Amino acid sequence: MNPKILVPVAVLAVALTATLAWVWARQRPAEDPDRLTLYGNVDIRQVALAFNGSDRIASLSASEGDKVAAGQVLGRLDTTAAKLRLAQAQAQVGVQEQVLRRLQTGSRAEEQAQARAQLAAAQAQAELATRQLARTQATSDATDGKGVSRQDLDNARAQQQVTLAQAEAARKAAELVLAGPRQEDIAQAQQALAAAQAALALVQRQIDESELRAPIDAVVRARLLEPGEMATPQRPVYTLAITAPKWLRAYVDEAHLGRVRIGMPAQIRIDSAPDRPLTARVSTIASVAEFTPKTVQTPELRTSLVYELRLQVDDPDNRLRLGMPATAQLDLGPQRTAAAPSSDTRTSAGRP
Repeated sequence: MNPKILVPVAVLAVALTATLAWVWARQRPAEDPDRLTLYGNVDIRQVALAFNGSDRIASLSASEGDKVAAGQVLGRLDTTAAKLRLAQAQAQVGVQEQVLRRLQTGSRAEEQAQARAQLAAAQAQAELATRQLARTQATSDATDGKGVSRQDLDNARAQQQVTLAQAEAARKAAELVLAGPRQEDIAQAQQALAAAQAALALVQRQIDESELRAPIDAVVRARLLEPGEMATPQRPVYTLAITAPKWLRAYVDEAHLGRVRIGMPAQIRIDSAPDRPLTARVSTIASVAEFTPKTVQTPELRTSLVYELRLQVDDPDNRLRLGMPATAQLDLGPQRTAAAPSSDTRTSAGRP
């Protein structure tokens, strides 16, 4: 092609491009300096819900997407072994209750009468042995030791000592029966009963914790285990998304940071319903700068230092989803500017 023709064509193309750029710039709405537009993502808090006990899952009643209320039963563990332990603990409590009741009641009238009778019998045996020894000793003395052998006399003395010891033991046993149990024995029985009751309460709590309940109103985001699997406190069964309140995590640069305040109202728009904005307010302003995260949907450079904002969003229709990109607009109000010094002030300041 002739170079003389290419030069006018190139000049014409440059001129046309410049004209279009000027027209586009003129038609583009001017950015309002009192309105701040931020880009961020919806942030919803989540709960990893797990059983407190370790056993096999018997049933689960919720699936992904189900709305659950606080206190609603979402699953149950197999409690066959726990119920057997409960019966054993209940029996142990009953045994300790009977032991304590027996000690607190003391000896029955029949037991006291039996102790008195045994004491009287032992005393009678001792009295008989004493008389028998006296007769044997008298016969020995009267016959100068020839009427009674030395062995018979020793046997009579030994019999007396045995019966006297038996009578003393019977007396002390009767005193114990009449006095009743010691306070130390009653206190020991009380502690044993308390230990049995604590063991019973522990087993009962394990049975109560076999039910998995929702801690708060939420939506089931994920069901991670199924009936028949082993559950432990370290293995979450559900992931719950707390639907209220919801936040928008956005980022503001330092140039606009000074004009943003806690409680400042905002409007939130999402791509699925741009004509139906949601109301929000600034709830948190970060105190430490960071580089713009890669997940933020912003047309500006991602390497600039920004500050995190959290805007609490009112979402009565539950339109926002976790991670959804959204646009926030904050009405900053007119920017305050410092008043220029008057001419008199400048003149007086310049004079010596």
